[in-house]
Amino acid sequence: MSVDLDPPLPAHLQVEVTSACNLRCTMCLVRYRPPINKLAGAMAPELYHRLVEDVPLRQLTLQGLGEPLLSPYLPEMIEAAVSRGIRVGFNTNATLLNRRRAEQLVASRVDWLHVSLDGASAGAYEAIRDGANFDTVIANLAGLVQAKRAAQSATPWIRVVFVAMRDNVAELPDLVRLLGRIGVDELRVQNLSHSFDDTDPAGRYDEIRAFTADQALWGAADLARAEAAFAEARLVAAGENVRLRLPRFTDQGGGGCTWPWDAAYITSTGVVQPCCMVMGDDRVSLGDLNDAGFPEIWRGAAYRDFRRRLAGDDPPEVCRGCSLYHHTF
Repeated sequence: MSVDLDPPLPAHLQVEVTSACNLRCTMCLVRYRPPINKLAGAMAPELYHRLVEDVPLRQLTLQGLGEPLLSPYLPEMIEAAVSRGIRVGFNTNATLLNRRRAEQLVASRVDWLHVSLDGASAGAYEAIRDGANFDTVIANLAGLVQAKRAAQSATPWIRVVFVAMRDNVAELPDLVRLLGRIGVDELRVQNLSHSFDDTDPAGRYDEIRAFTADQALWGAADLARAEAAFAEARLVAAGENVRLRLPRFTDQGGGGCTWPWDAAYITSTGVVQPCCMVMGDDRVSLGDLNDAGFPEIWRGAAYRDFRRRLAGDDPPEVCRGCSLYHHTF
């Protein structure tokens, strides 16, 4: 079977507008790295605008490892996308999403907002989202829903994202009930993104690898408890009129990933990576926007080789522990 190693430029980019974050979440690489100043972590506007001009985009996701609302350039980045007719949105931990910001985002015509919420109680949530206050986040989420209703706006689509782990999965049905009361459009449940089992001779990923091995549902000894929580959540969602997306627990086999043909991930410093699942700009680089333009990188030898390997029987090392690659995300 022939593999297209030279696809057209992608219609979707995920851009890390900042690598700085105000939380230290247990399942995120940010927790295991030194803190980054919000100005030092912000993507330079010049780099962002060059990307928007060089790539014929239809969709932009403005998020990475950092909290997008920490970027001082986020409003102009949204405006640049909207003015070109590009669908745009991002994920936020909502700790900084006060009512004024919510109203500004609704007015900006951002297409979607995803809010990270990994528990239905303060105890479970705050143990995971280190540095966050559960009551504040719930109030901010409700304020976003109210701001959208007050503006009689169809956008943004408001989706809550729940990372399911052994320590919090039992809270899922109660979270559906809570979101139904608030009026959230959708709840998307995800497994942990990566096992981090790929080669790491320097031991830089030992801590997050150990955390994932302990918390991941795909190998959990108490999988029956997780399955029961999922089943109850489905029933509750039907009654609460909350759209619910649940992941699979079992490995469905590799292959089928289309990221390197359809999209790309850009770190705040300009490193081009194959996807958002890599989590760590030192794990794989297909090029650097400080050295070459995106079209040149997209058509370059590193990208071509990555596509060839991913489509074959010898996938890149970084893909082998990926939940998306194994259809369990």
